[in-house]
Amino acid sequence: MRVRLIAEPWWVNLLLLVPPAAYYLWKRAGGVAFAPRQLLSSGLFAAAFGFVEATVVVYLRAAVGLLPGYEGTLSDVMRRSSEFYLQSQAMTQFPQSLLTLEVFREAATIVLLVSVAFLTTTKMSARAAVFLWTFAIWDVTYYAALWGTVRWPLSLRDPDVLFLIPRPWISPVWFPLLVSVLAILAVLFARATPSEAHKPESPEV
Repeated sequence: MRVRLIAEPWWVNLLLLVPPAAYYLWKRAGGVAFAPRQLLSSGLFAAAFGFVEATVVVYLRAAVGLLPGYEGTLSDVMRRSSEFYLQSQAMTQFPQSLLTLEVFREAATIVLLVSVAFLTTTKMSARAAVFLWTFAIWDVTYYAALWGTVRWPLSLRDPDVLFLIPRPWISPVWFPLLVSVLAILAVLFARATPSEAHKPESPEV
């Protein structure tokens, strides 16, 4: 009997294991030490960046004629949200030039989030935690901003293209949101005690 996968390709489904695995490793090592201000500053960056990503998607939809009512106000777009295309199918309607730019934009997104993690702390375990933290908040804000501005997705069951590298990752919207929420919880619950978090950090070799 063939198992029905949530996401395609099959290995995208393994992302669901990343937060619990990270939490286990962090707790086994005694927790991850970082100050609340580090979570706050990196989280604010991630939320702002998520909104920027959402507006880029809105612009792309308008550029290729897939955003009904964009000539008017956001209210006009929201009223016509039932006419939205399926994101997973619309990729075939994007010009190759824009798809190429999308690949580079996605790569740049990961570079930015990794850079924030390296700038926030010096310990590799804490850097990994900050990366998961910012990636998760960025992802949740991205979908929240899309829904708040243009009322997409219409349902958490709507299919979406998560990434294009190395090939399109497709899943219902609820899947990346679930992974992101689990990642946020993993970071929060794996955080070391305040006394440990405020100890001076020493660079790892």
